[in-house]
Amino acid sequence: MTLPISVFIITFNEALRIERTIKAAQSFADQVVVVDSGSSDDTVAVAKGLGADVFHHEFVGYGHQKRFAEDQCTSDWLFNLDADEVVTENLARELEQVFATPPEKPLAFRVKIHNVYPGDEKPRLWANDYNVVRLYHRDAGRYRDHSTYDRVELNDGIETRQLANPVYHFSVVDWHQMVDKGNRFSTHHLEKAEKRNPLILKLRLLIEFPWYFLKDYIGRLHITGGWKGFVFSLNTAFMRTLRIAKMLEVIERTKMTKP
Repeated sequence: MTLPISVFIITFNEALRIERTIKAAQSFADQVVVVDSGSSDDTVAVAKGLGADVFHHEFVGYGHQKRFAEDQCTSDWLFNLDADEVVTENLARELEQVFATPPEKPLAFRVKIHNVYPGDEKPRLWANDYNVVRLYHRDAGRYRDHSTYDRVELNDGIETRQLANPVYHFSVVDWHQMVDKGNRFSTHHLEKAEKRNPLILKLRLLIEFPWYFLKDYIGRLHITGGWKGFVFSLNTAFMRTLRIAKMLEVIERTKMTKP
């Protein structure tokens, strides 16, 4: 049974993970849209082979890319997935219940996103990572037109409901990739570094690591993930701190090059 939902996914070199994502989406959605930004692996071939509607679009930012993907969807109900996210069977069944009688007005639904550690097939006990709007009617809003922050901006007065079952997020295949991914992501955030106050950035260096470590390890309950939860929280805190160091580096370099 397919539902009047278009799932859209942006990709870049995700051949190893995109198949599971697409197949899970096809278990409930009547369209899967993949927008690729120039993968050098078999991402496009895999997606086309599975029957997804595949488009190429040069990457200029996360929000821009997702807005382009929205425009390729044929259904009025849109569901965004990252290429490393998998809709669980329970969530697919829940969606069937929700759309047994399709909502009569534009709505938005929040979806829980649970991280899965490298080598695992399900999240840690009491996973508590993200809860964001991922399913929404196209008249309810759309993704923010921003290069780094990809969140749905809802129109005034739109009702938001909560879905009970989660999406599993297989964000990293190993710890090496987690460090590499965090390094690239922190570099992508440097476009406005020159506008930051260097004094505030230096003060943040003192608290960034302990704050984000505790936020993840205790606040998001990675403490229940054993040694993997500890390493995950360490890496997250380190990458947040590294981003500040990169900003300070850009500011100092800019000062040196000014006449």
